Amino acid sequence: MSTDDSGVVFPAGPDGRRSTAAVGRAVVADALRPVDPVGARAAERETNWRAGYLTHFRRLVEAGLASPEAARTIAGAGLDAVHGRLRVAGEEGEQPLDRLLTAPAGRALHTTEVTGQGEPERAFTLPFHGRRLGGEDLSRRLDTWVECGVLEPTAAAAVREVAAHPEWLALPGRTVAVLGAGAEMGPLTALLRWGATVAAVDLPRPDLWRRVLDTARRGAGTLLVPTAGGDLPDGAGADLVREVPAVADWLAGLPGEPVLGNYVYADGATNVRVSAAVDALTLRVQAARPEAALAFLATPTDVFAVPADAVAQSVHAYEGRSRVGKLLGRPLRTLSAGRLLQRGYVPGADPGLHDALVPQQGPNYALAKRLQRWRATVARAAGTTVSLNVAPPTRTRSVLKNRALAAAYAGAHRFGVEVFEPATSNVLMAALLVHDLHTGGGPRHDHPWQDEAHAAVHGGLWRAAYAPRSALGLAAVLGVGAARG
Repeated sequence: MSTDDSGVVFPAGPDGRRSTAAVGRAVVADALRPVDPVGARAAERETNWRAGYLTHFRRLVEAGLASPEAARTIAGAGLDAVHGRLRVAGEEGEQPLDRLLTAPAGRALHTTEVTGQGEPERAFTLPFHGRRLGGEDLSRRLDTWVECGVLEPTAAAAVREVAAHPEWLALPGRTVAVLGAGAEMGPLTALLRWGATVAAVDLPRPDLWRRVLDTARRGAGTLLVPTAGGDLPDGAGADLVREVPAVADWLAGLPGEPVLGNYVYADGATNVRVSAAVDALTLRVQAARPEAALAFLATPTDVFAVPADAVAQSVHAYEGRSRVGKLLGRPLRTLSAGRLLQRGYVPGADPGLHDALVPQQGPNYALAKRLQRWRATVARAAGTTVSLNVAPPTRTRSVLKNRALAAAYAGAHRFGVEVFEPATSNVLMAALLVHDLHTGGGPRHDHPWQDEAHAAVHGGLWRAAYAPRSALGLAAVLGVGAARG
């Protein structure tokens, strides 16, 4: 439940309570209804949304595989449902979310420019285990990751192309808005080291802005900060949940070709609220600046369709598991009623359906991330340059504070999954962003699932032997000691 009644909010029910489950259930049902009415009714009738959402979020992807039009219809209907159901609460009461598209800004934001004192990096290097890999070292690491199934071959090819074009790194002529500037998985640090121009947006918290400003001064780029007067860091920042018009108008007025990067994150219901706010902001910025590109990071703990060669590698890994693994697998599956150590895919599936939703992350997290994928699908179909890449499992603070996830990540390597350090993930995903912006969003595919699978860095989840949830519990048991350490 959300108890904060200002800005973007969940609608109040007859009893005055703001039920996140009711909205999540309704949005998924609305998204499915035009393509899969049976699935829509099943979502509507789900009595335990907190535990039962997994099946319905899987069905959103499964139903979209019928055709490109089906996938785009689901995305469009899902976005319409979010905009139709969430509300904006203010002095005039509650209004539809789309009121933010035309509402006047509550205050004017000004720009403070911070110029880095460093020299821009002239070559692409990747932080990895205390080293910076470039040249042949980088190439060998990419080869190893492809061979082990840690990332898709198209991701390695994209990184190699960026390394061959270091002049791309500074993104000349562009201004990249990083929404969620303090996020661990955002590209802010890498872009500033490369000499790019970055417009940073995050909450008005002086401690957060001290870190961001320190990063900017040590970098080589230009940081544009929204301020309402006063000295930095005290006057910096804005609250996206409550100030969409002000932030959108500020971004639309900045120089350079705009790139709107969505890296926001919050706990629980606030994650949906801020993601919906950013989606409204996106539409408002696009109306003012139609040339704006969009950028997102998809979570690896979601449902994706994956290519046939990923299925084949997973099947090969399952069939080639050790003798001990085979001996232990059968009794574990029997004792768990088939829940443990299931094979990842039906052999020969093309595409395969990969389901790595993690129950501990909850339906609000799933909806917030799916909202971003839907926007990417709809925008790409409309001709917008879109960068959406699956990011690897990463030891971020938000993951490690969840004991179950921290333990599972600590034991994941035993099941063919590589968990990345934030420094490696940040630079790797920033490189893919740079590649997408210089190649018009990458190659065009027939089906949206292929766009999402292209250049994915999934850490091995897609190509490992076992279905993720069937190994997650064992990984947590094996990793609990390391996680505590």
